[in-house]
Amino acid sequence: MPLPKPPKARADQVAPASATPASLEATSPATQAAPPARRKSQGASAQAPRGGSNPTPKPSRKTPARAPTSPVTSPATAAPAPTALPQPPAEVSTAKAPAPSPQEARATKPTRPAPAAKTGAKSAAKVATAPLANKLFVLDTNVLMHDPMSLYRFDEHDIYLPMITLEELDGHKKGMSEVARNVRQVSRELDALAADSSLDPADGIPLAKTGHKEATGKLFFQTQFLNAPLPAGLPQGKADNQILGVVQSLKLQQSGREVVLVSKDINMRVKARALGLAAEDYFNDKTLDDGDLLYTGVQALPSDFWKRNGKTIESWSTAGATHYRVSGPTVPSLLVNEFVYLENPGEAPLYARVAEVSGRSAVLRTIRDYGHAKNSVWGVVARNREQNFALNLLMDPDCDFVTLTGTAGTGKTLMTLAAGLSQVMDERRYTEIIVTRVTVPVGEDIGFLPGNEEEKMGPWMGALDDNLEVLAKGDGHGGEWARAATNDLVRSKIRIKSLNFMRGRTFLNKFVIIDEAQNLTPKQMKTLITRAGPGTKIVCLGNLAQIDTPYLTEGSSGLTYAVDRFKGWPHSGHVTLARGERSRLADYASDVL
Repeated sequence: MPLPKPPKARADQVAPASATPASLEATSPATQAAPPARRKSQGASAQAPRGGSNPTPKPSRKTPARAPTSPVTSPATAAPAPTALPQPPAEVSTAKAPAPSPQEARATKPTRPAPAAKTGAKSAAKVATAPLANKLFVLDTNVLMHDPMSLYRFDEHDIYLPMITLEELDGHKKGMSEVARNVRQVSRELDALAADSSLDPADGIPLAKTGHKEATGKLFFQTQFLNAPLPAGLPQGKADNQILGVVQSLKLQQSGREVVLVSKDINMRVKARALGLAAEDYFNDKTLDDGDLLYTGVQALPSDFWKRNGKTIESWSTAGATHYRVSGPTVPSLLVNEFVYLENPGEAPLYARVAEVSGRSAVLRTIRDYGHAKNSVWGVVARNREQNFALNLLMDPDCDFVTLTGTAGTGKTLMTLAAGLSQVMDERRYTEIIVTRVTVPVGEDIGFLPGNEEEKMGPWMGALDDNLEVLAKGDGHGGEWARAATNDLVRSKIRIKSLNFMRGRTFLNKFVIIDEAQNLTPKQMKTLITRAGPGTKIVCLGNLAQIDTPYLTEGSSGLTYAVDRFKGWPHSGHVTLARGERSRLADYASDVL
């Protein structure tokens, strides 16, 4: 099919004002047909006419703006584009490569969009790529109730609060429970963030404005109605489903970034994942992901310890204890007040405590053997290695904070009570013993209890009474009268206090026992430890396998939090008791049940 003759007005409309008639006449029909193909591939349509006058032209950015007015876009002129183009003149080919076919131009030549489209593409690319560095976390209400400071725990990522979350917070702010206190604290934090009227909530509120420099992201509130289609089976009026709808809408709007729902509700996370939405648990409150990684306070030395360090060890004796200054690969893993032991067949065992760690060397100090009857504490002797370590911490006046963990029947309460009575009654180091615990029932609550504070706490202190009965047996001398007098004297030095009335108190020269500490939250643990005044010793006891408080796990328990934070402090110590000594029945039940 012969090429149609182009209109006469084409040269006047396409050629720029600087093009001469001679340059237009020198252009072949093939090169006149090339501009439509280049326009189709978003090329510069004025390059061919300029090729005759300027061998190395620069593409003009203004030319594509005139492209829509050219009649070249008509079907009659665009039809010949698929035909093969003849070779351009020699002088043009020396300055420019042969013009490819339209199909090759699309495949090989990069296209240049029009200025308006280029600006739009740039802005779209900026929206799609800029937020990729951070995520958008949508917080469920229970996360804020669980941790009031969770707003500042997401580092550089942004936070989005749906309006229904604020409504639920408003409904739980009344009362004296821990949840109500947390909600009120969250409300105060949000009020401080949104107090500046010059900030536009739509642009986000910097989380670091209140002094939390670790949070570099922004806080976004839901300022408009977001409608996203949810499955028909989900009730639209339920708060959880409304939050899921908000997450679904944000996912559609923020296609260039990751939108994640953070919730402590397992069922809500399951529903979110069923809808194809990203959902995560709130992990910041967990000190450890695995309870087996908890610091035990005890470390076994390698069997060739003396051979490796025998030539470099320095030893000396003071106050009845032997000190060893050691160096080597074992030192970096040692912490102050950590116990080490070495038990080789045919050799004398070594039981020591890390007294100092400085640089590449550490000082080990041998401990007192409380397994011998002459060193008994209120009639109690250590039956295994870990109990011996624990009694060394309990009887040390320089150790202000002690934590003991272990399974049921390992002797935590008995040893602690014996050490407390010995230091209160015999050594007069402390004035009295204060015992407290969390009143979390194992089964159904039995209701209100009569009497004063100590009488109400009486049923919760059955373990204390059982251990006092063991300690009051003594050697049997003096008869019933002496035993009764001893019991009265012992009980006069023990005070039972409720955890609910601890705020604002200060304990001076007291031996404080916190029993069942695994049921405490980190905030409650901080409240109790900060009650200690001068001369006070605090001992926390607990079994991380018997947590009765809802929503607490081994990783988020206040006891785990305290053990992890206090390890290595020169005035604290921790021992994990491994072997039960209550009875063979209790030991077997702990293993198989």
